[in-house]
Amino acid sequence: MNENQNLEYKSLSFFKHSNPDWHELAKDCVSFANAQGGSILIGIEDDASLPPAGQKVPDKLAEKINKRIGELTVNVGLAVECKTGNNGGQYLSLTVSRASSPASTTNGRYYIRIADECKPLLGADIQRLLNERSTQPWETLISLRIPSDKYDSHKFSAFTNAIRQSSRVKTSVKEKTDHEILNHYLLARDGYLTNLGVLCIGRQSDRARLGTAPVIQFIKYDERGHKIDKDFWDDYSLSPIEMIEDVWSRVPDFREQYELPHGLLRTTLPVYDKIVVRELLVNALVHRPYTQRGDIFLNLTPKSLEIVNPGLLPLGVTPQNILHVTVRRNEHLARIFHDLQLMEREGSGFDRIYEVLLSQGRPLPALCEGRDRVTVTVQKVVLKAEIIDFITRTDQAFQLTQRERITLGLLAQHDSMTAREIADRLELESSSHLDSWLGRLVNWRLVGKKGRTQSTRYFVDPQLMRDLDFTRLTTLSRIEPHRLRALLIEDLRRYPNSSISEIHNRTAPEIDRKRIKRSLDNLIDTGEVQPRGEKRWRRYSLI
Repeated sequence: MNENQNLEYKSLSFFKHSNPDWHELAKDCVSFANAQGGSILIGIEDDASLPPAGQKVPDKLAEKINKRIGELTVNVGLAVECKTGNNGGQYLSLTVSRASSPASTTNGRYYIRIADECKPLLGADIQRLLNERSTQPWETLISLRIPSDKYDSHKFSAFTNAIRQSSRVKTSVKEKTDHEILNHYLLARDGYLTNLGVLCIGRQSDRARLGTAPVIQFIKYDERGHKIDKDFWDDYSLSPIEMIEDVWSRVPDFREQYELPHGLLRTTLPVYDKIVVRELLVNALVHRPYTQRGDIFLNLTPKSLEIVNPGLLPLGVTPQNILHVTVRRNEHLARIFHDLQLMEREGSGFDRIYEVLLSQGRPLPALCEGRDRVTVTVQKVVLKAEIIDFITRTDQAFQLTQRERITLGLLAQHDSMTAREIADRLELESSSHLDSWLGRLVNWRLVGKKGRTQSTRYFVDPQLMRDLDFTRLTTLSRIEPHRLRALLIEDLRRYPNSSISEIHNRTAPEIDRKRIKRSLDNLIDTGEVQPRGEKRWRRYSLI
């Protein structure tokens, strides 16, 4: 098993010399505590799943680790247990619980676990940790001291009915009384509505007094950037649970469709898919910092939909790892949305968005984190309409997993991509993590490959396209390296003293420019091409 967000391995040799690096182990424990908690398995190597056969853990090592970590850290909850693997080898399991208050080393250093690495926190990130990891979450605070029976009866009745009808809720929860459900979901505490209770089932006036209840603004722009339509959800009459469906139903642009030609028939495609819009709204409502004021903006232009959410991404989540790191800023609100079947608790929202957009031949969403806001942009354009039928028919024939559909859709859009390029698009740390995303595509010959390691080039199998009557223009994106070199030499023979842009546009504009540059560099190394000038003024000619 590989290391991940919640798991790390360490060799028992870490403790065999006289002076182990206790500070390194303390740093790892702090990073887990400031993230989601996790386990450190001592005595299992990185590339193994079991300890060495017959391995013995030194006596009193567990007790010593517990003592030293307690001396070197602050706010770290640790449980150490000696376990025995199926092969008889012993190892230590260190379980680090998620800290309710910021954890640090005793010398004042803060760390957080991101993917399988321990990252230091500096400057403003430390303040963010202090704000987000208070002793008591904002959701469970009692700010207004409203008695627990002073709620909106219509909203509470709708909430309890939805909970009892949900397939995700245990029978034992459904059998609770209304009052017990109120306390089970932490909507009330000590006889008063919590902030979460006011947000979800409170009266309109109380929600307005809360100060940070969400406000949504929809603004539509024309081609020149002028506002031509707008709508607001700013009277606090709706809870976040109700806002999702209301926004979708009140904005007619979201339900527009257009037809795409498909042989003698036409395929109907939504301008903006309901799944995508709802997932983006859920993310904006559930993961926003409710300690910070600010409106959610839905900016609709002729080319795209832009959703702007106040606040930054949860600490530990970046635009580069959002597909793979799950951090729930508002744990109890996320549980309610999950139980009401409005979101997936395991954080698969962006995976679903990727899947839908790629299956519709559209570009991936663009995520940008600014100084005080997060913006997600979804393009309206369909890059390749033929992909829609291709993915649908392939999925019907092979029953693909979600990750396989995402990867196949990505390759169908780009014809051919290297392992490194796919890893970059899927926000993977390296191409060695591609196996779970390619899945069975290569074995089933849905995807072909050439080359080795990071330069391996993957492409949609042409035979599959023919079998499914999947027609498209001939492309040079899968041209072999030696043929590309010959093409470049022939172009320079006809057009000497050319820039890389001119060569790229004349020969194969569908190929990544970096690949053209690498081929030209190889021709320079072999003495066949001579460059003149530097950077943007560089020109190439045959020798």
